[in-house]
Amino acid sequence: MDRRKALKNMGLALGYTVATPTLISIVQSCKQETVFEWTPDFFAKDEGAVLTKLVDIILPKTDTPSASENQVHLFIDRFAVEVMDEKQQNFIKMSMGRFMEKALADSGKEKAGELTAEELEPVLAEALKVTKADEAQNFKAIQQYHEAIAEGKEPLLDDGISRFAFANNLRGLTIMAYKTSEYVGEQLMAYLPVPGEYIACGDVQELTGGKAWSL
Repeated sequence: MDRRKALKNMGLALGYTVATPTLISIVQSCKQETVFEWTPDFFAKDEGAVLTKLVDIILPKTDTPSASENQVHLFIDRFAVEVMDEKQQNFIKMSMGRFMEKALADSGKEKAGELTAEELEPVLAEALKVTKADEAQNFKAIQQYHEAIAEGKEPLLDDGISRFAFANNLRGLTIMAYKTSEYVGEQLMAYLPVPGEYIACGDVQELTGGKAWSL
């Protein structure tokens, strides 16, 4: 799988409506912290350790920095606090819990913070390895889960679907956070902080080398 190609093909269609100033404020606040100083605001300490490893599995270091090097894990933690509503927060906590339960069971370990990337990757791969038909059924089950909560009924969701929900949401958030980072905006996309001449019908290869604008 070409993980970098996902940056070009996937937009911000994650089910969240986020104003640009909100994203900018989250990015700027993440820039003020370093990985060594990071204490999660939303996730527990062990969950933060798992999150950091997972975002690097999704977008590892190649000729460009890894997701954690671009502070994607910080962004997701802050995003959960500042953007997600209580229902979304509860859902990501629940689904992440079931994801970690599977990883712990497979590894034989007791603490999530001790899970390695090698132990997390097969759980992530399995959760995302679904057919289009299965994906549609999963989303239908997730919708029914949320409807049950809204109606005051007992919500039920299969463990496998819960892990899919977490992995799918995490993949989308990781890509969104990476695309929003300063590095991608200034180094991988066409960046012109002070606009110059307006060219209405120029060839994109000649103007930006085929890159999309970051602003």
